[in-house]
Parts: sequence; structure tokens; C-alpha cells
Amino acid sequence: MNNVLSLVLESTWQTLVMVFFSGLFSMVIGLPLGILLYTTGSEEQGGITPKPLLNNILGRIVNIFRSFPFLILMILLLPFSRLIIGKSIGTAATIVPLSVAAAPFVARVIETALKEVDPGVIQAARSMGSTNSQIIFKVLLPEALPSLVDGITLTIINLIGYSAMAGVIGGGGLGDLAIRYGYQRFNSVILFWAVIVILVLVELVQFAGNKISSKMLVRR
Repeated sequence: MNNVLSLVLESTWQTLVMVFFSGLFSMVIGLPLGILLYTTGSEEQGGITPKPLLNNILGRIVNIFRSFPFLILMILLLPFSRLIIGKSIGTAATIVPLSVAAAPFVARVIETALKEVDPGVIQAARSMGSTNSQIIFKVLLPEALPSLVDGITLTIINLIGYSAMAGVIGGGGLGDLAIRYGYQRFNSVILFWAVIVILVLVELVQFAGNKISSKMLVRR
């Protein structure tokens, strides 16, 4: 039993590390990309600096990466992971494809959240002489925070699922534990606990995200 507990704890830690860093890096990439998608969109969609060609190019790039099944994307990015991390398997290497897979999703989440902001708020900011950067960082993002939190919560939950799938090619974490020790060695106890921990993590993230979003809505 102690061995099972040790394996589960170690794999849980690996999953948390993967999800945390890939979530962080996907936000670093996805946030500015999502802002660009919104601001360069048409005026009908709320774009404050319409640039149809740039918006079309960015939108197609995002859609291409979002259309890839994660396992295929991970295999395609093995050389890239080896180039950056120095290896193509393991917890650290898995962060690279996780970040690349989540960044387009984050970008669309940001874009959608910004589109939900009341256009009247933007017009009021413009009438007071606000610059585009002031509108983005002092009006749009604060107004969209509850929706952004909901979107980030969904992103983290997806990353937990992606990290579990990464176990198929030795990515580490709970998915790797469930496949190598649970499924391949016919150890139903380890398989059971790996699944339970993944479910608990998802529930905790969803609960925390709902709480934070609700508090933000109340304070508005």
C-alpha cells in the first residue's frame, strides 16, 4: 500500500508541475494573441483597430493548431521538445506540447471574453480620450475578468486531460502511471487511484474557478 501511495503522490506532483507550467506558458502566448485577435477584428465584432488581413492570418494559425488532436501534435513536436529541453519524454518535455496545444485555446477564450464586454463601455472610454492601450488594459480586461476566469478554468481542466493522454508516450504524471503500472501490469488498484485523483483535481479546479468568478461578478 505504501508503494502505491508513493507512486500516486509522485505522479500527482508531476501532473501538477506539467499543468502549472504549461498553463503559465500558454497564458503568456495566448493572452497577447487573444487580444490581437479581438482588437484587429472588424468593427462589428468590437475591434478597436481593425486589420482584416492580420486578423485573418492569426485566426487561421489558431484554428490550424486547435484542429490537431493532442496526441498527434505531441508526436509532431517531439523534435521541438528535444531541441528546447534536451529530451522528448518525461515531465519537462511534455510541458512544451501542452503549452503549444493550450495557447490557441487560450487565445480564443480571451477573444470571446473581450467580445462579451458592453460596447458602450468602450465608447465611453473613447469619449474621455483613452488610448487603445488604456482601453485594453484598464477597461476591456477588467470588465472581462469573470469570463476570463471561467475560460482559464476550462483551460486548466483541459490541460489535466491532455497531461493524462501524454502518458501514452511516456509523458509522466497520472496518465503515465495509469497506463504503465495500472493497465499494462493489470494493477487495478493503481488504475483506480490514478483515475480518482484526476477526477478530484478537475473538481477542485472547477470549484475554485466558479468561486473566483462568482466573487468577481458580485464586486462589479
